[in-house]
Amino acid sequence: MATRWRCCRRSAVARLAIAEPLDVRLLDKGFSVGEALAGFNAAHGAAGGVVSFLGKVRPDGDVKALELTHYEPLTLPGMQELAEAAFARFGLDGALVWHRVGVMTPGESIVLVATAARHRRDAFAAVDFLMDHLKSASWLWKRERRDDGWHWIEPREDDRKDLARWQ
Repeated sequence: MATRWRCCRRSAVARLAIAEPLDVRLLDKGFSVGEALAGFNAAHGAAGGVVSFLGKVRPDGDVKALELTHYEPLTLPGMQELAEAAFARFGLDGALVWHRVGVMTPGESIVLVATAARHRRDAFAAVDFLMDHLKSASWLWKRERRDDGWHWIEPREDDRKDLARWQ
Protein backbone atom coordinates (compact mmCIF):
# COMPACT_ATOMS: atom_id res chain seq x y z
CA MET A 1 0.00 0.00 0.00
CA ALA A 2 1.37 3.42 -0.90
CA THR A 3 2.19 5.90 1.83
CA ARG A 4 -0.30 8.76 1.97
CA TRP A 5 1.76 11.57 3.48
CA ARG A 6 0.31 14.98 2.66
CA CYS A 7 2.42 17.39 4.68
CA CYS A 8 3.50 18.31 8.14
CA ARG A 9 1.50 20.86 10.12
CA ARG A 10 2.73 22.69 13.17
CA SER A 11 0.32 23.76 15.88
CA ALA A 12 0.25 27.27 17.29
CA VAL A 13 0.02 25.61 20.71
CA ALA A 14 2.52 22.80 20.23
CA ARG A 15 6.06 23.14 18.96
CA LEU A 16 5.87 19.68 17.44
CA ALA A 17 5.26 19.09 13.73
CA ILE A 18 2.90 16.18 13.03
CA ALA A 19 2.99 14.31 9.73
CA GLU A 20 -0.39 14.06 8.03
CA PRO A 21 -2.36 11.92 7.78
CA LEU A 22 -0.16 9.29 9.45
CA ASP A 23 2.56 9.98 11.99
CA VAL A 24 4.34 6.72 12.83
CA ARG A 25 7.48 6.75 14.96
CA LEU A 26 9.75 4.29 16.70
CA LEU A 27 11.46 6.13 19.55
CA ASP A 28 14.42 5.29 21.76
CA LYS A 29 13.72 8.18 24.17
CA GLY A 30 10.74 9.53 26.05
CA PHE A 31 8.22 11.89 24.48
CA SER A 32 5.86 14.66 25.54
CA VAL A 33 2.33 13.29 25.46
CA GLY A 34 0.83 16.77 25.75
CA GLU A 35 2.83 18.16 22.85
CA ALA A 36 2.11 15.13 20.69
CA LEU A 37 -1.63 15.31 21.28
CA ALA A 38 -1.76 19.11 20.88
CA GLY A 39 0.05 18.83 17.55
CA PHE A 40 -2.11 15.91 16.41
CA ASN A 41 -5.33 17.72 17.35
CA ALA A 42 -4.19 20.87 15.49
CA ALA A 43 -3.30 18.83 12.41
CA HIS A 44 -6.81 17.33 12.29
CA GLY A 45 -9.09 20.28 12.95
CA ALA A 46 -11.90 18.91 10.77
CA ALA A 47 -12.22 15.70 12.79
CA GLY A 48 -15.32 15.25 14.89
CA GLY A 49 -13.46 13.08 17.37
CA VAL A 50 -9.89 12.53 18.51
CA VAL A 51 -9.23 9.50 20.70
CA SER A 52 -5.93 8.59 22.34
CA PHE A 53 -4.40 5.80 24.38
CA LEU A 54 -1.21 6.03 26.43
CA GLY A 55 0.41 2.80 27.58
CA LYS A 56 2.81 2.99 30.52
CA VAL A 57 5.12 0.59 32.33
CA ARG A 58 3.10 -0.86 35.21
CA PRO A 59 4.69 -0.88 38.65
CA ASP A 60 3.38 -4.43 39.27
CA GLY A 61 5.02 -6.43 42.02
CA ASP A 62 8.77 -6.24 41.88
CA VAL A 63 9.10 -4.98 38.28
CA LYS A 64 12.17 -2.75 38.12
CA ALA A 65 12.33 -2.23 34.36
CA LEU A 66 10.77 -3.19 31.04
CA GLU A 67 12.89 -3.69 27.93
CA LEU A 68 11.50 -3.69 24.42
CA THR A 69 13.65 -4.93 21.57
CA HIS A 70 12.73 -5.19 17.92
CA TYR A 71 13.78 -6.38 14.49
CA GLU A 72 14.64 -3.11 12.78
CA PRO A 73 13.94 -4.06 9.13
CA LEU A 74 10.34 -4.99 10.00
CA THR A 75 9.30 -2.84 12.94
CA LEU A 76 8.78 0.65 11.50
CA PRO A 77 7.52 -0.57 8.09
CA GLY A 78 5.13 -2.92 9.91
CA MET A 79 3.87 -0.13 12.14
CA GLN A 80 3.36 2.06 9.07
CA GLU A 81 1.41 -0.71 7.32
CA LEU A 82 -0.72 -1.20 10.43
CA ALA A 83 -1.50 2.53 10.58
CA GLU A 84 -2.43 2.50 6.89
CA ALA A 85 -4.76 -0.46 7.48
CA ALA A 86 -6.50 1.38 10.33
CA PHE A 87 -6.69 4.55 8.22
CA ALA A 88 -8.47 2.70 5.42
CA ARG A 89 -10.62 0.39 7.56
CA PHE A 90 -12.07 3.10 9.80
CA GLY A 91 -12.09 6.04 7.37
CA LEU A 92 -9.76 8.07 9.54
CA ASP A 93 -8.66 11.63 9.04
CA GLY A 94 -5.37 10.70 10.72
CA ALA A 95 -3.49 8.39 13.04
CA LEU A 96 -0.51 8.80 15.34
CA VAL A 97 1.36 5.64 16.36
CA TRP A 98 4.45 6.15 18.52
CA HIS A 99 6.19 3.24 20.23
CA ARG A 100 9.30 3.25 22.38
CA VAL A 101 12.07 0.69 22.41
CA GLY A 102 14.84 0.22 24.93
CA VAL A 103 14.74 0.07 28.73
CA MET A 104 11.99 1.89 30.62
CA THR A 105 11.10 2.06 34.31
CA PRO A 106 7.66 1.92 35.98
CA GLY A 107 5.55 4.95 35.17
CA GLU A 108 7.32 5.74 31.87
CA SER A 109 5.34 5.94 28.63
CA ILE A 110 5.70 3.01 26.22
CA VAL A 111 3.18 3.70 23.47
CA LEU A 112 0.95 6.55 22.33
CA VAL A 113 -1.79 5.93 19.79
CA ALA A 114 -4.23 8.60 18.65
CA THR A 115 -6.80 8.64 15.89
CA ALA A 116 -8.87 11.40 14.35
CA ALA A 117 -12.14 10.67 12.54
CA ARG A 118 -15.34 12.40 11.51
CA HIS A 119 -17.25 10.25 14.01
CA ARG A 120 -16.21 9.18 17.51
CA ARG A 121 -17.01 5.48 17.14
CA ASP A 122 -14.55 5.18 14.23
CA ALA A 123 -11.86 6.95 16.27
CA PHE A 124 -12.44 4.68 19.29
CA ALA A 125 -12.51 1.50 17.19
CA ALA A 126 -9.33 2.46 15.36
CA VAL A 127 -7.39 3.03 18.60
CA ASP A 128 -8.61 -0.34 19.87
CA PHE A 129 -7.62 -2.04 16.58
CA LEU A 130 -4.16 -0.47 16.61
CA MET A 131 -3.46 -1.35 20.25
CA ASP A 132 -4.69 -4.94 19.91
CA HIS A 133 -2.27 -5.43 17.01
CA LEU A 134 0.63 -3.65 18.69
CA LYS A 135 0.12 -5.65 21.90
CA SER A 136 -0.10 -9.11 20.32
CA ALA A 137 1.07 -9.12 16.72
CA SER A 138 3.87 -6.59 16.46
CA TRP A 139 7.57 -6.79 15.85
CA LEU A 140 8.51 -6.04 19.44
CA TRP A 141 9.73 -8.36 22.18
CA LYS A 142 9.32 -7.56 25.87
CA ARG A 143 11.06 -8.62 28.99
CA GLU A 144 10.81 -7.45 32.58
CA ARG A 145 13.58 -7.12 35.13
CA ARG A 146 12.46 -8.26 38.56
CA ASP A 147 14.33 -8.99 41.77
CA ASP A 148 15.29 -12.43 40.44
CA GLY A 149 16.46 -11.28 36.97
CA TRP A 150 15.05 -10.80 33.47
CA HIS A 151 11.86 -12.60 32.28
CA TRP A 152 10.42 -12.65 28.75
CA ILE A 153 6.80 -11.53 28.49
CA GLU A 154 4.43 -13.32 26.11
CA PRO A 155 0.99 -12.09 25.04
CA ARG A 156 -1.74 -13.37 27.36
CA GLU A 157 -4.70 -15.45 26.18
CA ASP A 158 -6.94 -12.38 26.54
CA ASP A 159 -4.56 -10.43 24.28
CA ARG A 160 -4.88 -13.14 21.61
CA LYS A 161 -8.69 -13.08 21.92
CA ASP A 162 -8.70 -9.30 21.56
CA LEU A 163 -6.65 -9.58 18.38
CA ALA A 164 -8.82 -12.39 16.95
CA ARG A 165 -11.92 -10.20 16.89
CA TRP A 166 -10.39 -8.12 14.08
CA GLN A 167 -9.86 -11.10 11.75
